[in-house]
Amino acid sequence: MRRRPRVLRGTLLRDGKRTGPNYVPFTSAATRSVGAGSAVAQAQRKRACLPGEMLRLGVLCLWRRRPLVFGVPAKNLGLRKVASGVSPPGSTSPRALNIFDRDLKRKQKNWAARQPEPMKFDYLKEEVGSRIADRVYDIARKFSLALDVGCGRGYIAQHLNKETVGKFFQVDIAENALKNTLEMEIPTVSVLADEEFLPFRENTFDLVVSSLSLHWVNDLPRALEQIHYVLKPDGVFIGAMFGGDTLYELRCSLQLAETEREGGFSPHVSPFTAVSDLGHLLGRAGFNTLTVDTDEIQVNYPGMFELMEDLQGMGESNCAWNRKALLHRDTMLAAAAVYGEMYGNEDGSVPATYQIYYMIGWKYHDSQAQPAERGSATVSFGELGKINNLMSQEKKSQ
Repeated sequence: MRRRPRVLRGTLLRDGKRTGPNYVPFTSAATRSVGAGSAVAQAQRKRACLPGEMLRLGVLCLWRRRPLVFGVPAKNLGLRKVASGVSPPGSTSPRALNIFDRDLKRKQKNWAARQPEPMKFDYLKEEVGSRIADRVYDIARKFSLALDVGCGRGYIAQHLNKETVGKFFQVDIAENALKNTLEMEIPTVSVLADEEFLPFRENTFDLVVSSLSLHWVNDLPRALEQIHYVLKPDGVFIGAMFGGDTLYELRCSLQLAETEREGGFSPHVSPFTAVSDLGHLLGRAGFNTLTVDTDEIQVNYPGMFELMEDLQGMGESNCAWNRKALLHRDTMLAAAAVYGEMYGNEDGSVPATYQIYYMIGWKYHDSQAQPAERGSATVSFGELGKINNLMSQEKKSQ
């Protein structure tokens, strides 16, 4: 039976091999060469001159639109029940790019939540959820009412306590995930709704969090505007989403193998937002006092097929409309061999890099600190270099 991953020096290690319907063991170099063919040799030739575009994901250009907000009767706010708020298929902003099949993503997350042991695939989301909870604890206040957008099985709420959050609303598109939430000590209310259509009134929540969910929305600017809309003044939004360098090893290996075997490649990893655009999107949504930082989590897998199986178990399979439905067996074997040749570890395992963007934004309130008026400074930057001399003179005089 597979062991759960553990965190060592910031790296998640997934140890122990296992067999399954998608597991193809590569026990020797001879076996790998059967599936790889000339793809490995080509990968070695192209590795030094591989263009940067092959290693990075495209940036989404999304347009802004006013959020659609649906009211929820106050008498229903205290009930722990699943209220239907899922948008109909294809209901997206006419000015937004329709990149992802949201109905397929709902089915993928429901399938993952129905597995006999879904906790085996929760290691990454639990780790990111704990890091978001740490950021919540850094704010010295109690939040009476909090919202988790795209909660999954409750990866953030399990790390919070009653002293920090009074009541927690959890929103997700997958009903099975809401039915199988993890144990937590905070009173919770589960709401079945799409992250793109939040069914809450304005100025409702003191805190809104989101972990590894917003990268699947079609209209990210509108989703951020809705989060800003439901926040109370002086409320804070703390979120995390996958960054552009996520799974670059898998993406590059598939592209090289598919190009060599089939004469071209199609996208197999969904596009993500660039960190340079994230701050602008938060600012356009109305947030201020912004903080955006990046982090990387590396997970070691026995092989590429175990990585793909875990992505499916997380509910993170590709759901882009332009995805390719089928990859040939030879292409998959070649990609696995390229992966091991280009990125493999000494022990035979292969790494997978997950880049995480963490964001913090506040809704404006008069009590917040304001910048000083232009020209009101009494010391120029040119005089800052003299501070050390002044301090040393004071010490001598004492």
